[in-house]
Amino acid sequence: MFGKIDSLLKKLNSYRPLTASEVQRLSEEFLINFTYNSNAIEGNTLTLQETALVLQEGITIAQKPLKEHLEAIGHKEAFKYIEEIVKEPVDISERVIKDIHSLVLMDRPQDRGIYRRVPVIIQGAEKRPPEPHLVPSEMEGLIKEHGDWKQNMHVVERVALFHLRFEEIHPFVDGNGRMGRLLLNFELMKSGYPPINIKFQDRKSYYDCFNDYQKSGGNPTAMVALVSDYIEEELENYIEILEMANSIDDMEYER
Repeated sequence: MFGKIDSLLKKLNSYRPLTASEVQRLSEEFLINFTYNSNAIEGNTLTLQETALVLQEGITIAQKPLKEHLEAIGHKEAFKYIEEIVKEPVDISERVIKDIHSLVLMDRPQDRGIYRRVPVIIQGAEKRPPEPHLVPSEMEGLIKEHGDWKQNMHVVERVALFHLRFEEIHPFVDGNGRMGRLLLNFELMKSGYPPINIKFQDRKSYYDCFNDYQKSGGNPTAMVALVSDYIEEELENYIEILEMANSIDDMEYER
């Protein structure tokens, strides 16, 4: 099922690495697109260009709420934090999750890194998230399950299932969608994959994956397929970039 992804990852790892400055340029470009799309899915109205101006130039966009600026900055800081901790042998834990959330929810300091203490309803969802007093034990169980999944699941299946379960629990009062996509990338990057960018234009297909999971009684197939497609796309993009860079290196060497 994951043969193409495994083959693409192997091919990616066979190339000479990019320079530090080249990696930084690609990372910054991805981060702007990822921040724009992830925030737009949650209703943020900053355009891609406006997101770039906020993140790169620190410019305030006229007539756009401060909240939306802080959402962009917070998402950027959270992703930068993830880029650092994936370099160490750090697993998903309650502490890691709350630390990332503290950066994501820059616009709501009173709720940063704190599990919700009120009931919530997810519009359109088949199943209601657990009551607040159950959230800590549900999250503890999910983190333990995730550790068990590592023994017998492909990383793609594992991250898709974790994302579905995390959003089903909805542990925070705000920021759950952005958090879920950040944690998904945290696990992919730890396993040597490039991060993925679930696009705003694909949000209906993305939402359908959650509905399918609940209606099917917990079958993650739709989300696994969506995540797989995005991973294949990113791997092919990276390989194309590396092939171009390596061919230029070879031409320089032959001269």
